[in-house]
Amino acid sequence: MFIVISYDIADDKRRNKVAKTLENYGTRVQYSVFECILEKEKLVELQNTLNKIIENEKDSIRFYQLCESCLKKVEISGIGEITKDLEFYIV
Repeated sequence: MFIVISYDIADDKRRNKVAKTLENYGTRVQYSVFECILEKEKLVELQNTLNKIIENEKDSIRFYQLCESCLKKVEISGIGEITKDLEFYIV
């Protein structure tokens, strides 16, 4: 499944840990936005890992699952392209 993950993390140390973790699962497309192509099990694994890093009272991570027909409607202004291929990440 195609997932867009965005985050707003208050603390630099936690934010860096979240970013490093996400780099193992997907492609950074903006400073705090990643696109990932993940099986359900990997998504659950990622969510569990991130939930151990963040502070629920201060931080926010959003997971947007996009269906195939929704992906066809994605528009990008400026540079960049949507993540298309499943790449291999070190997890």
